[in-house]
Amino acid sequence: MNRQEKAAKQFASGFNCAQSVLLAFASELGLPEELASKLAQAFGGGMARTGEICGAVTGGLLVLGLKYGKVKPEDEAAREKTYSLAREFFRSFRARHGSLLCRELLGVDLSQEGGYERASAEKLFHNVCPSLIRSSIRILEELI
Repeated sequence: MNRQEKAAKQFASGFNCAQSVLLAFASELGLPEELASKLAQAFGGGMARTGEICGAVTGGLLVLGLKYGKVKPEDEAAREKTYSLAREFFRSFRARHGSLLCRELLGVDLSQEGGYERASAEKLFHNVCPSLIRSSIRILEELI
């Protein structure tokens, strides 16, 4: 099963976009899946259903951090590489989808009263999110 298929399976099973992206890479990055799921939990719905940065994007940033992030305070090269890749990830995602914001990508603000229910009723999570997750994984695969 490739990463996109794994992420789609995770999302369909009830994980959010950030969790699904991170879980698709977790084992190869040495991150236990239970820990990956917990780390990414609060990033769903554009960060705790606030409609801010899309979970597929934040999940991608978590992957980049795990792969390239610095572990020693003096490792400026690792920091710069991670930031550079993150900026490229943003550029590519925005170019493909027009925004990084969950509320703009869904067309519904989950932070507003009834927003989550409206998005659910309109099947936006089913119709929009899986393609954003797949796109995030494709961009990551191009970058790493």
